[in-house]
Amino acid sequence: MLDPSVRPDRPLTDLLRASADAGAKVFQYRNKTASMKDAYADASALRKVASEMGVTFIVNDRCDLALAVDADGVHLGQGDLPYGYARMIMGKSKLIGLSTHNRDQVKEAETLKPDYIGFGPVFKPGSKQDHDPVVGIEGLRAIRSLTALPVFAIGGVTLENVGKVMQAGANGVAVISAILDASDVRRAVSGFVGRMKVSTSPAS
Repeated sequence: MLDPSVRPDRPLTDLLRASADAGAKVFQYRNKTASMKDAYADASALRKVASEMGVTFIVNDRCDLALAVDADGVHLGQGDLPYGYARMIMGKSKLIGLSTHNRDQVKEAETLKPDYIGFGPVFKPGSKQDHDPVVGIEGLRAIRSLTALPVFAIGGVTLENVGKVMQAGANGVAVISAILDASDVRRAVSGFVGRMKVSTSPAS
């Protein structure tokens, strides 16, 4: 996830390139404080680099911004535009992801059929203070049987625990601090990719 508040000392485009070089395939731009004009400038530059690198680029929260830069999709939180309206705006060809934090939200997502869901926080997030209750590895394992949708684990995922997260049934992970705060971003991403590849993902 690309958030300028986490690593303000380095251009997001550099972080995207380094991460993509190391094997990351999906990137999400998140900026909770920028004006639409500034967010558009950032997202436009990132969209261009993502296209060059052949990776998927998604915008957090904002359907209008996602469409303005022709992003591959949008990721919605529980407090964002309802999924049905977002799908009408984005069209059938764009990806839409939905954050979920408990069993009921996962069950609802299964009926809505977004392209994927995020679930968590599995651990205490390093980049967010006002987060939902931590669900733990057992919480992740418990919801795996509730949906056939791809599940991306969110919240506090690190190199040390990513193997357990994948073994609990995640299809992927959303990472911010463990990568953006790393002194060597390429090495950090390579570590995640390597451990995710050797981990198994049981269906339940």
